[in-house]
Amino acid sequence: MHNITVEELGKLGENINLIDIREPYEHDEVRVPFAKHIPLGELDARLDELGENPYIMCHGGGRSARTVQLLAQQGIETTNVSGGISAWEAAGLPVERG
Repeated sequence: MHNITVEELGKLGENINLIDIREPYEHDEVRVPFAKHIPLGELDARLDELGENPYIMCHGGGRSARTVQLLAQQGIETTNVSGGISAWEAAGLPVERG
């Protein structure tokens, strides 16, 4: 499984393909401004929206790690964002609220 820290991801800039798989209520509270929101429950139906070289983010990294493993079993290469949005925000990287 491919992993990336939030610090490494932040250095890549805003032109990356970041997918937020958190639930809508979580996304409504705080989000990365340039991330695409595809809730985990909708992911199977929206695989065509993942795009190329997606980075998968959740709240703390657990759901995204499991998702990256499941996608790899389907032949879809993705990268897990270790620590999720909690680590992203703690690192002082840009977020939007509400």
